[in-house]
Amino acid sequence: MYIAIIIIFVIGYLAIALEHNINVNKTATALLLGVLCWTLLVFGSATIFPHFESIEASHFISESLLEHVGEISEILFFLLGAMTIVELMDAHEGFGLITDKIKIKKKSHLLIILSFITFFLSAALDNLTTAIVMAAVLRKMIKDKNDLWIFASMMIIAANAGGAWSPIGDVTTIMLWIGGQITASNIVTAIFIPSLVSTLIPLAILSSKLKGDVAIMDNHLGASHTKNEISTFDKTIVFATGVSALLFVPIFKTVTHLPPFMGILFGLGIMWILTEVLHMKKNEEHKKSLSISAILTRIDTPSILFFLGILLAVAALQVGGHLLQLSQVLDANFDSVYAINLLIGLLSSIIDNVPMVAAAMGMYPLETYAVDSVFWELLAYCAGTGGSILIIGSAAGVAIMGIFKIDFIWYVKKISFVAILGYLAGIGAYMLLN
Repeated sequence: MYIAIIIIFVIGYLAIALEHNINVNKTATALLLGVLCWTLLVFGSATIFPHFESIEASHFISESLLEHVGEISEILFFLLGAMTIVELMDAHEGFGLITDKIKIKKKSHLLIILSFITFFLSAALDNLTTAIVMAAVLRKMIKDKNDLWIFASMMIIAANAGGAWSPIGDVTTIMLWIGGQITASNIVTAIFIPSLVSTLIPLAILSSKLKGDVAIMDNHLGASHTKNEISTFDKTIVFATGVSALLFVPIFKTVTHLPPFMGILFGLGIMWILTEVLHMKKNEEHKKSLSISAILTRIDTPSILFFLGILLAVAALQVGGHLLQLSQVLDANFDSVYAINLLIGLLSSIIDNVPMVAAAMGMYPLETYAVDSVFWELLAYCAGTGGSILIIGSAAGVAIMGIFKIDFIWYVKKISFVAILGYLAGIGAYMLLN
């Protein structure tokens, strides 16, 4: 059964990677994979856990499952709260307060401005949400298909890099932060410069290739999903409160020592009450379309369930001892945390970075690498930025690919090389700083 778990995991991984080829949603595969791995642990307990009696092994597996479900739930509740806050800001056209100010026409200058907006916005929100928001911006601003693809590709790089240095900017950094491998203040100071370098190198190359001006079609991006007019006051107060709620989470954790999901739920509760008060005297149709109840229907629930399934599968490999064995192989062949993380980053361009980081967390307990060690800092950077090398390597890339129908081969030819240069330059910058 020990080998069977590996085989099932590999098959499941391939099915997830080839989602669009086999026309089976990756969430369904991930959920099935998670359950199957734990089921095989139970059926193979006699050989996988020979030092336990049958009843003891079953008890150990059940206790381990409940422990891991608790840890995974922290991540899922955090994502659910963060997604709801961002959707609420979007429904109130809050992001238009930023994008309406963009009046630049020169292509290279516009790319630079949008890239920096994406880089910092991704740190405050998350790379996937930021990529979707910036896609809405680009759709309103860029006519030419080739220019649009270049702009969109740069947004992927900037969003992934921006998410890497923030504890709430990427699912992988959220996992490391909640898991106790990194602290919020340290990851910002340690990874900001490398992440910035990994953005600046591709940005310099791509902006130099863009010539002339772009015709600004329409800067008003009203993201509202309703026909109702939303006042400037409502936009401003909801946007400011939403950003404040997200940025308050690290402070909440530092002060209370409670898990981050408690901070995000606190912020969501504040915003829920705020929007109820704002729309209290408005007509029912207006209130209903902008209420939290309506917003919850737009949450990307399949993504949350995907994380649940894949993290359960990785947890099964950890409990079964597979990840420990893999870490021993890596340590034997790559006697350097830089080499190991470089490899993880490259693999994350092919394989989703969430299970890559989950696997690394399972392979290397805190007894091996202490909190805020070089290994964890570099893992946050490599897993976050390595996904930009291929367009399928990150959630932001997959989202942009779907929105603009960007060709995979075009991305490999035009973008992958500059993304690798940025990725390696960021690692070089980190090594110099350390």
